[in-house]
Amino acid sequence: MGWMFDAMDILIVGSVVATVASIWKLSPQVSGLIISANLAGMFVGAASAGFLADRFGRKGVFQATLLAYSILTGLSALAWNAASLAIIRFLAGIGMGGELPVASTLVSEFAPARQRGFMLVVLESFWAYGSVLAALIGYLFIPAFGWQAAFLVGALPALYVFILRRAIPESPRYLLSKGRLSDADAVLRQAGITESPVNSPTSLSSSTVPTEHARLIDLFAPRFMQRTAMLWILWFAMVFSYYGIFTWLPGLLRGKGFDLQQAFLLNLIISLFQIPGYFTAAYLVERWGRKSTLVTFLLCNALGAFVFAGQSLSARPDVAQTLLWGGVMAFFNLGAWGIVYTYTPELYPTRIRGTGTGIAAAIGRLGGVLAPYTVGTMLAAFSGSQFAVFMTFTLILIIGGLVVLLLGEETKGRTLEEISHG
Repeated sequence: MGWMFDAMDILIVGSVVATVASIWKLSPQVSGLIISANLAGMFVGAASAGFLADRFGRKGVFQATLLAYSILTGLSALAWNAASLAIIRFLAGIGMGGELPVASTLVSEFAPARQRGFMLVVLESFWAYGSVLAALIGYLFIPAFGWQAAFLVGALPALYVFILRRAIPESPRYLLSKGRLSDADAVLRQAGITESPVNSPTSLSSSTVPTEHARLIDLFAPRFMQRTAMLWILWFAMVFSYYGIFTWLPGLLRGKGFDLQQAFLLNLIISLFQIPGYFTAAYLVERWGRKSTLVTFLLCNALGAFVFAGQSLSARPDVAQTLLWGGVMAFFNLGAWGIVYTYTPELYPTRIRGTGTGIAAAIGRLGGVLAPYTVGTMLAAFSGSQFAVFMTFTLILIIGGLVVLLLGEETKGRTLEEISHG
């Protein structure tokens, strides 16, 4: 649920910016800067939350980040101009960016090896539901109640923290890594696992026994250097393409000649393609494996962006073509995201898993910061033409796919401890 709320809060901004751009007479560059401010905050949150989760635990950091971004999303309704909205969205982004890598780390440390990929992609699928909710809010609430109503609805997830306090236990692997063996055993027994890993040889490997605090330099140890390089490039490509396309999508649809209401409706329909994308990835990730499925989805996403670029040259907006190729991008981009959040925490041992996942996410957020402003700048430079925009996404997605193909390794069916030891 936290994942769904995060997506909803992030993507609401795209619909709001498409609305306030005409009210506040904003240029494409300023519109892009508002979205980029949100993602700059996510960079800060992703970079810091991983360290905090490795130091103080997954559960507490997860709750704190969720509460922070929900409250700040509600406060976004008080913005009176572009600068104030950008500042509040930056602060909200810190919580959003922190929540995502901590949530995937927490789930990866609970899930059994044979089901870990499926469970993590299902977790990520809640992003699709959040995307659909954001599109629904844009379509139903903004025309009827104004853009402020969208942000007020986005504050509701703060109430979910009170459920999490009782429902979510701390990661047993984290507890083991801190030497809290009895606490880890209690969590496992509460979950109905009668054979505690405290008594198993695997649990006492170097990846779970008490150790020193995580350090950034550990990500560049010989065993992890190639993994780190691959993940940083992959995350940059994924975040740049996702936020460049989907936070701008309502505005891009308006630029294709659709009115605001039509743009919100098309955005909603395209968002629905994300859901089968996730579940297709969840099925394939335990059959084809992480690497093969991810490369396939990235290259198919690139194909969708390439055709969308060509279709953007048409003088008249074509609803069917827009839905088809917009749907292809949504299906494969979001399916790929499910695999990325599965794959990333698997590639590091427990003591640096939160740090490794968080820093990879932070590097990706740099792409997210650049993408919205880049889109706005390119639209202004090319008189609103979207061809160069989508060709840029095509190239970046191809690079991401090739990097995984050449540098990635398969983790399907292996325990986290086996992967940690190469």
